[in-house]
Amino acid sequence: MKHATQTPAPRAGENRRERVPAPRSQGAGSAHRAPARRSGQWAAWAFLAPMVVYLLAFYVYPLYRNVDLSLRDYTVRSFVRGDAPFTGLANYAKVVRDATFGPALWHTVVFTVVSLAFQFTIGLALAMFFTRSFRLSATLRALFLVPWLLPLIVSSSTWSWMLNSESGVVNAVLAAVGIDPVNWLTSPDWSLWSVTIANIWIGIPFNLVVLYSGLQAIPSHIHEAAELDGATGWQRFWKVTFPLLRPVSAITLLLGLVYTLKVFDIIWIMTKGGPSDASTTLATWSYRLGFGNLLPSFGPGAAVGNLLIVIALVFGLVYIRAQRRQGAA
Repeated sequence: MKHATQTPAPRAGENRRERVPAPRSQGAGSAHRAPARRSGQWAAWAFLAPMVVYLLAFYVYPLYRNVDLSLRDYTVRSFVRGDAPFTGLANYAKVVRDATFGPALWHTVVFTVVSLAFQFTIGLALAMFFTRSFRLSATLRALFLVPWLLPLIVSSSTWSWMLNSESGVVNAVLAAVGIDPVNWLTSPDWSLWSVTIANIWIGIPFNLVVLYSGLQAIPSHIHEAAELDGATGWQRFWKVTFPLLRPVSAITLLLGLVYTLKVFDIIWIMTKGGPSDASTTLATWSYRLGFGNLLPSFGPGAAVGNLLIVIALVFGLVYIRAQRRQGAA
């Protein structure tokens, strides 16, 4: 009787050792990931490059040139030849000692503060009004955007015609009700207020749009809860709506401040800063020093412009600091 030969069964440990795949080399995986990472970085830089070029060409370089102009004694000849001598802060000292500096600074403050106060107040009132749903609400909101969409030269020319002393529609209305005509643009007492009124009219739509968007973002159930608690309309606005609208209000006022500080077109077209510098601001004075004379003063004009930049930068830093404190709280 034949006995079948039995081959010994492999042990379990040996099977497991044979089935376990050899570990992959880590260097191969990192070698595959490195080109992908580099290609992603190059793609990011490619998308970022146009913005960097734009900022360098239209912000950094003009700012550098403006600072350089303010630190040198430029004339027309030296501006062309590029050999203006370095004078340090002499142009800034000259500007501060000028008799026009004090009135121009005061006019800038009045023009900016009054414009911001009325633009924000009227814009907020209109935004609250349009939160109510009624027929033609969208149409009226679109019509209120017209002053903001028009070119500034068109708006300024229209206000110049309306406020004309002899043929203006405003004096025609005053004469119809028995009031003597007013020299809106040629009187030192009225010229600054005339350009301020025009600027308020132009800036209201911006405040309306931004504040209306902020009001739409406030949940309706908060107002409903305040109403159920017995709060009046004014209490709901002052205790609920206005505090929740504070971040939007802050950015609206900051942007309005920056825009108003640099307003030049409206004042120059309507009054050219006159009469007798009665409506001259730092923006119009800077332009007049640099370009409004046969013998331009490039250095002082650039110095005045840099002062405006510093003022806007200070308020911007104050806003950032206030936002950080609010976020930390």
